[in-house]
Amino acid sequence: MVVFDALERQIVAALQLDPRCPWRKMAAVLGEAERTVARRGSQLLESGAVSVVGIRPRAAVVLVEMRCMPGTVRAAAHALAQRSDATFVYTTTGTGDCVAEILTDPSRMGDVLSDELPATIGLRDSTSYPVLRYFRTIRGWRPEILTADKAEALRSVLTKDSGSLVPGQDLSRQDTELVGALCADGRMSFEALGRRVGASEATARRRTEWLLANNQVHLRAIVEPASFGLGVEALLWIRASPQHVEHVGQSLAELPTVRYAAAIAGNYQIVADVTVEDMSALYRFITDSEWARNAVTVDVSILLDAHKRGGRVMRSR
Repeated sequence: MVVFDALERQIVAALQLDPRCPWRKMAAVLGEAERTVARRGSQLLESGAVSVVGIRPRAAVVLVEMRCMPGTVRAAAHALAQRSDATFVYTTTGTGDCVAEILTDPSRMGDVLSDELPATIGLRDSTSYPVLRYFRTIRGWRPEILTADKAEALRSVLTKDSGSLVPGQDLSRQDTELVGALCADGRMSFEALGRRVGASEATARRRTEWLLANNQVHLRAIVEPASFGLGVEALLWIRASPQHVEHVGQSLAELPTVRYAAAIAGNYQIVADVTVEDMSALYRFITDSEWARNAVTVDVSILLDAHKRGGRVMRSR
């Protein structure tokens, strides 16, 4: 596992704030030489320690907690990670062996839950939790690396979480190809994007900016939290009274510890993905945080391995 040094942490934090941030602007804000920032940033991207990728949002999102036959957990997780509609796939402790987030269209939800997922290798049974709204998605995660003034100088409105599940518009062939290219490489230059779709650089720039501004593709920097020194990652399954759900969710979304938080339908009202230094820090986060005062119960699943993050299949450790 790569552990970032001080400059690498700042570069990755800048990419989380603006995945397409030019090296020149990043260097100016960080107070470093442009050549150094460009070289170190390129090395991080080329090594796969950080990836900038896109995801096309969908109107129907469901979390699936799966229980597998003995000895089949890794095979099941691998099979789920190959699905193009899976954004993340984790193996965990607790009552479920594997948790995945699936993005699809409402018309396909029945096929996915009734036919496709039950055919997953090794699956014994599963529980589905439709996402009602997001409080924070992975693209909104901001570890406390940069000072407030540097973060504000780098922040992009295109990485702000909207919270709502909005259906995507019907796109032209050219725009669909641009979305596909950005999903593969969110930092692809406008010149390269133009060549990919058979358009001028100016057209590629204009259409890409429209797609990003109109919620047709979301860019995010994908990184293992352990590279920031956050060695423990956990999913919190939270029960809360209806009148407290919004407050708990918003409170979680304000914390740099929280990578992901969503309101869900089912036996739990909220699920949150949190990252901390160690088990003691996780204990304190659960027992001594303001949000927990309005939680009825909290079930904890420790993440064992991330097979997919942000739509990107992770390399084996």
